[in-house]
Amino acid sequence: MNKLEHHIVPKDIVAELDKYIIGQNEAKKLVSIALVNRYIRSRLPKEIKDEVMPKNIIMIGSTGIGKTEIARRLSKLIKAPFIKVEATKYTEVGYVGRDVESMVRDLMGIAVNMVKEEMYSAVREDALVKTEERIVESLFKGSSNFENVDPSEIKAEEKVKEKLRKKLRAGELDDTAIEIQISSKMPFSTIEIFTGGNFEEIDMGIGGLLGNLFDRKKKRELKIKKAKEIILAEELEKLVDHENISDIAKSKVENMGIIFIDEIDKIAAKNRSGNDVSREGVQRDILPIIEGSKVNTKYGIVDTSHILFIAAGAFNLAKPSDLIPELQGRFPIKVELKSLSIDDLKKILKQTKNSLIKQYVAMFKVYNLDLKFSEEAIDKIAELTFNMNLENENLGARRLHGVMERVLADLFFEVPGSKLKKFEINLDYVNKKIQINEQKDLNYYII
Repeated sequence: MNKLEHHIVPKDIVAELDKYIIGQNEAKKLVSIALVNRYIRSRLPKEIKDEVMPKNIIMIGSTGIGKTEIARRLSKLIKAPFIKVEATKYTEVGYVGRDVESMVRDLMGIAVNMVKEEMYSAVREDALVKTEERIVESLFKGSSNFENVDPSEIKAEEKVKEKLRKKLRAGELDDTAIEIQISSKMPFSTIEIFTGGNFEEIDMGIGGLLGNLFDRKKKRELKIKKAKEIILAEELEKLVDHENISDIAKSKVENMGIIFIDEIDKIAAKNRSGNDVSREGVQRDILPIIEGSKVNTKYGIVDTSHILFIAAGAFNLAKPSDLIPELQGRFPIKVELKSLSIDDLKKILKQTKNSLIKQYVAMFKVYNLDLKFSEEAIDKIAELTFNMNLENENLGARRLHGVMERVLADLFFEVPGSKLKKFEINLDYVNKKIQINEQKDLNYYII
């Protein structure tokens, strides 16, 4: 996992989530327990481990109150493969739309990329050394025509190369053109086929069969800055054990994967006729994946038995009990998230790590403007946002973005190219930019 692995306790996870998410303590507590129990499962004897199922969770609450962010931050904390999907994007087998198994295939693709990045990071230093040596060798071969090296100072091959290395590291040679050999391998490792209303990639092994035929080297003349990128990518590929990537990724998905199913309330069937029948069909298609099934992906067969599923929805028009009983039974933990108060909105503006105000201050810093917000201005922005959520659709913290954009729009227009060095957003400025009779217009600023 990460630094929490050896002493992982729910309180530590909640403390980490508190840095990014205000309130919702019950939801944080329950997801942290679910996470710790997965870790405990990994320490159990095999015969018991296989019997311990993940405690899937349904989060109930309106948009913008932290449902997705809790799951996303949790996955980052433990470096777990994570995907967010919308239940409404899936349709019954045989109808046009995405089939439900695609969520597992997509998660597997994310895990493969994660493993690749981890492997690249582990060998990056070695790859940089090899990249440097390839460029130095290329420069050395043409050093007799290399104007930045004084031939009279050349006493030995290594001395020349060391001079070139220093210049290369200092970036002095970035615009120098060199001739290098690069791979021109053709991408035949996968093909696309049309299955179940979707284009899906399958691994046909063609890359392995024809690799030698199409993996040809070709010479290109490039500036060193660009050549570095290409050579580094090649060297990283050489140093990574590609045969193990799929196996490691598969293990991550099966034991640590998190699938967040949003808008699950919209496939809850209140009746058993018309569109509700189709929605019930989607639930029945999702059910085997949550119960535990084998899904074929281009990286191999993935067992979904121990993937953690977190479902979420507003449940304004339906209730969790409107889901089919079998699906309800697969989500033993239900937690209702609270709407955000004015105080919560103020904390989101100020206290969270990389909060909204910190983001805007950093953006204006690029223009050498020291931007500050008075406490009264922050209070007013939070109050306006809260009232708009009451009067209109409740967008939670997402509405803060629209309010802030309205408040700062003129500054974003006027500051670039100006000599302004300091500016404070105070209560009068907020009131001036957002007149009471203009509050409803803020809906246009919601993305």
